[in-house]
Amino acid sequence: MNKFTLSFALLCSAFGAFAQQSNWHPIKDRITTPWADKVDPKKPLPEYPRPQLVRDNNWQNLNGLWDYSIVAKANTPSKYDGKILVPFAVESALSGVGKTVGKDSLLWYKTTFKLSNQVKGKQVLLHFGAVDWRTEVFVNGKSIGKHEGGFDPFTFDITTALKGGGDQQIVVSVWDPTDDGPQPRGKQVKKPEGIWYTPVTGIWQTVWVEGVAKTHIQSTKQTPDIDQKTLSVSAAIAGVQPGDKLRITAYDGKIRVDEQTVDAGATAMLNIANPKLWSPESPFLYDLQVAVIRNNKAIDQVKSYFAMRKISLGADANGVQRMLLNNNFVFQYGPLDQGWWPDGLYTPPTYEAMVYDIDKLKEMGFNMIRKHIKVEPARYYTYCDQHGMLLWQDMPSGDLGNGWENRPGVIDRATDQNRTPESEGYYRKEWNAIMNELHNYPSIVVWTPFNEAWGQFKTVEISEWTMKKDPSRLVNSASGGNFYTTGHIVDLHNYPQPATPRPDIFGKTTAVVLGEFGGLGWPVEGHNWQANKNWGYQTFKNGEDLLKRYVTFTDRLQELIKLGLSAAVYTQTTDVEGEVNGFLTYDRKVIKMPVESLRKENVKLYNPALVK
Repeated sequence: MNKFTLSFALLCSAFGAFAQQSNWHPIKDRITTPWADKVDPKKPLPEYPRPQLVRDNNWQNLNGLWDYSIVAKANTPSKYDGKILVPFAVESALSGVGKTVGKDSLLWYKTTFKLSNQVKGKQVLLHFGAVDWRTEVFVNGKSIGKHEGGFDPFTFDITTALKGGGDQQIVVSVWDPTDDGPQPRGKQVKKPEGIWYTPVTGIWQTVWVEGVAKTHIQSTKQTPDIDQKTLSVSAAIAGVQPGDKLRITAYDGKIRVDEQTVDAGATAMLNIANPKLWSPESPFLYDLQVAVIRNNKAIDQVKSYFAMRKISLGADANGVQRMLLNNNFVFQYGPLDQGWWPDGLYTPPTYEAMVYDIDKLKEMGFNMIRKHIKVEPARYYTYCDQHGMLLWQDMPSGDLGNGWENRPGVIDRATDQNRTPESEGYYRKEWNAIMNELHNYPSIVVWTPFNEAWGQFKTVEISEWTMKKDPSRLVNSASGGNFYTTGHIVDLHNYPQPATPRPDIFGKTTAVVLGEFGGLGWPVEGHNWQANKNWGYQTFKNGEDLLKRYVTFTDRLQELIKLGLSAAVYTQTTDVEGEVNGFLTYDRKVIKMPVESLRKENVKLYNPALVK
């Protein structure tokens, strides 16, 4: 090839790449966050996506521009419609598409990639952080697996489907019925209004490949016990052979705290002498290394971390059960957090955007977030671990339709949803997968299987199963109503002013909490998702009046804490679509009340003198 031919080829290649990138731009008819302009279509969300199980230098991020097509459900695409920016859902502005799909259509994706040198020659795993909802994946024309679930990660071993060299092709088919199906779907509906939001269809978390040994660690499970000063650790291992061992080492910085070697498949018990306890004020994390040992050689090794912390119940001087952190009462206070974005919907535009919300809430003086009817990417939970934010994790709801009774101890409107075996199966499978995936994050202290009766069924059975599966955390069986004598918490929703279930009635065996209140609204002109039909539980015209009303709430909370209230959840972190009751506008460009004023009000709720 002569110099002219080479130069022309390089120019064409560069122009082709530029043309491909220039095909993408965010949908322009929506408000956006400040980070939308920082999205790089060549490498969106480039961060390593699995911080609780890290292997160095052997992974490859596949986020970027893929081909997409929307076709009738029974069809395959004869051609693709254009480019979509993965991992943003097809309905989002940042996808560059902004189209709905619905139950009668399929969303198809296609991309090609070359294996990096770090991945070549190994077993190759294809990881999806989350895809909503039913997914089938093809590699080089071969179906390599299916998955149902919109909130849990999944992995396929694609080694046998790979070609010897050159481009590898991935094709993904997704079907998502949104609220026309019984599957867990959170707050998505095909006709958004009020507290219900835009559908999210398809890939919405990072897609990546990883090169591993044939024998490799698939997951770990670590559970602390601060009273016994121990950490139990186990691991799921693929390709394990007789005689393989599992070596687990805990570190405090560079200091080795303990090391245990057990048979692969067994549980190790590490001794953590003089444990440094994790709390919102001191979120100390230990490092962890887990290795598969064969013939005294590490076949596979991963890095992780853990914290020594405990969440439990204990009676105060009046015999009222309180939520305890590390055996001491800590009032838990934070916002309801939907985790939605005007430009990315489920997906934050950048990592910087995602952590901004957490940082602002910490600055405002909150020590807890209720993650409402959504599951976040893994890096979200790690950031809360690192920065000391307690989390209550909801199960995303689905298959709604039963009656709701929000008054504790009242027999009136409450009914259980009569879900089909298929519907129950979807719920149980995904709740189990979510709990497995999130078990290792110390910031999570409460599991919430049901909220406001949305699809609530077999409450006692589901709650008891949840408590048995993870006895290291508290279970809030039914947030906001349809209460049963199960779980650790009675959770009232009351808008707008604070209230509490009576501790003298409900507090002898369970903690009483205010799972939702507030909802004070202010539609800030120029920062709203829609022109009208914006609402809050009480509406204001400026930040000064909003703050005055908020102060009356924190004053009242102090009185309720003395009586027996263990926690409260204010609605909410940000405006979301038609809801304008956030501390921040939906585009995160306006903080409605001064941060320092909020902090002054919030931190007074942690005064230990309030409780004896």
